[in-house]
Amino acid sequence: MHVTLEAVGHRFRRSDGWLFRDLSVRLDPGEVYALTGPSGSGKSTLLSLIARLDRPTEGAVQHADVSTVGWVFQNPFGSPHRSALDHVALPLLASGSTVRAAEAEAEELLARFALDGLGDRRFSELSGGEAQRLMLARGLAAKPQLLLVDEPTAQLDRRTAELVDAAIAAVADPHTVVVVATHDPRTRDACSAHIDLGRWVPRSQE
Repeated sequence: MHVTLEAVGHRFRRSDGWLFRDLSVRLDPGEVYALTGPSGSGKSTLLSLIARLDRPTEGAVQHADVSTVGWVFQNPFGSPHRSALDHVALPLLASGSTVRAAEAEAEELLARFALDGLGDRRFSELSGGEAQRLMLARGLAAKPQLLLVDEPTAQLDRRTAELVDAAIAAVADPHTVVVVATHDPRTRDACSAHIDLGRWVPRSQE
């Protein structure tokens, strides 16, 4: 299982400059890839291309044994009155787990993201950092082959962001390709691999 980008380039219209060009990389499970670049360099666009929601202007994105894609967005969202445990257990129940098995696995995932003891707390009662870590736990609970995380610390203060950064390594999974788009060097450093879009900006546009 892997995702391969082959000489990928993208621009929105013929009259626009290229966001990036000749990007070739293979993404494997077990790694957490930091996707960085200056504002406007196309990080979120590249996530959509990796997910194959859009087609690149040139080149190809190939999925090998990747059938499910999960997303974690920069603004955590959930059901205000449901518990943290419910949020993580729901995708497990949807996949066919029994209530007991789903809750047990959900508890393990909450602990993995330093949320143990918060399972009974309502989503509306969680702090920003707790809610973002809950989204990471829920993202893995859905068991996607590809998990895309878009700017997980962009809306957080520095202290809260540090807690989320510490949880980034816990997203690594042997059955999931993980890509984290970020502008934060500390989030980048929390990942195990790095894709710098600045390397693929055409020289005439630098």
